[in-house]
Amino acid sequence: MDRGSEWWSESHHGTRKALTRMGSPPYHGEMTQRLHIAAGVLFFAASILGCEDAGKKPAQAHVAALAPAPQAANAKQAAVELAPLPILNPPRRHYVWLLPPVPSGKDYLIQKVQEKFISGEQNFKAGHLEAARKDFDDAVDWLLGSGFDLNTFRAGDGFNEAPAVPAAIDEVAEMTFPVDPGLKARAEEAAKNTSHDLPLTVNDQVLSFLNFFQTPRGRAIVETGLRRAGRYREMISRVLREEGLPQDLIYLAQAESAFQPLALSRAGARGIWQFVAYRGHEYGLRHTWWIDERQDPEKATRAAAQHLRDLYHLYGDWYLAMAAYNCGPGNVQKGIERTGYADFWELYKRNVLPRETKNYVPIIIALTLIAKDAAHYNIQAEPEAPVPTDIVKPGRAIDLRLVAETIDVDMETLRALNPSLLRLATPDDPSFELRGGAIAWKAEKR
Repeated sequence: MDRGSEWWSESHHGTRKALTRMGSPPYHGEMTQRLHIAAGVLFFAASILGCEDAGKKPAQAHVAALAPAPQAANAKQAAVELAPLPILNPPRRHYVWLLPPVPSGKDYLIQKVQEKFISGEQNFKAGHLEAARKDFDDAVDWLLGSGFDLNTFRAGDGFNEAPAVPAAIDEVAEMTFPVDPGLKARAEEAAKNTSHDLPLTVNDQVLSFLNFFQTPRGRAIVETGLRRAGRYREMISRVLREEGLPQDLIYLAQAESAFQPLALSRAGARGIWQFVAYRGHEYGLRHTWWIDERQDPEKATRAAAQHLRDLYHLYGDWYLAMAAYNCGPGNVQKGIERTGYADFWELYKRNVLPRETKNYVPIIIALTLIAKDAAHYNIQAEPEAPVPTDIVKPGRAIDLRLVAETIDVDMETLRALNPSLLRLATPDDPSFELRGGAIAWKAEKR
């Protein structure tokens, strides 16, 4: 028995004993008893999932230790030249994926148990005893296979999604700010003396946001992002390097979310890189009842890098690529066709882009200038420790409360390490990777 199977057997021993399945050939009296057991399972599921005010009980199960996975070798730096490309054809259309709605946790599990129970009851009445046996057993397995430790249900149902936080871009994207004339000379000098791999234009639009980011409110936004950047900077830098993209694209994430994986915009975009559902799906980010990979920092970074590369190859200009990342390539293309200019600042002057997009590129330039020389702009922020890279593959559904108890960390820390998880359990997916280096990371943060 592997470690996952051994843990599963131990953690659900009491429940399986209470819901013991019979191994002898079916007959009428036995199947009647089995029907009663399945009915009890359905009632049990409905009652424990509906209970929200019971006192918290500690989990008693023992979980096998999470072994760290070996760290992957660093990929060799790819030297890729991204020369400007002319726009020859309109961009390909991006059709919205019609994704089915995600059901609530309680309803989903009870529905599945109930479906199996009803099917088993019908098969039993029709005399199909083997089919009824399988249906009743499946009803039990749906409950036990949910991934939740039944002893901890009353500590909190574990089915509700982790609360989202407002996206940083929503706070400033549609606002305008005054320009401080005294900033211009300082900003131009800083831009000249700063190494960068993206163009750094200093104009009134950029200066207005430089001015705002030095106010108390603006400074708080920047400092929060610069602190959180420490968690993901190494990973983002590696992915951008592997994809052959400029390192300064990291500041898109600063503008979008201040490096908050749980960020949710008013438009429904999620994660560090603020993917809407259909665009995330287009670049391979899965969204199920259990997980939302738009909130997975590394997978979302990979998807964002590939999307930005596609946009750059489409327009041959990084400012236009950034604008298209914000409002979609169709809007940028329409602006180009209306004005005849494939230049962001010309589109800005002619007012053919959404207001948020007009501000988006100046915000990124301003944040880039500040991040590269924070002291010059009176910004102070100590980067947080990088998120650990060690992972474990549970192989099946596992309750996070049991993991937290085993490695002796609080749930807040464990969930911060695994922001793509929407519930208090991992999916029943052998390929899912759980980050388990919480102890060292928590100690280093102190």
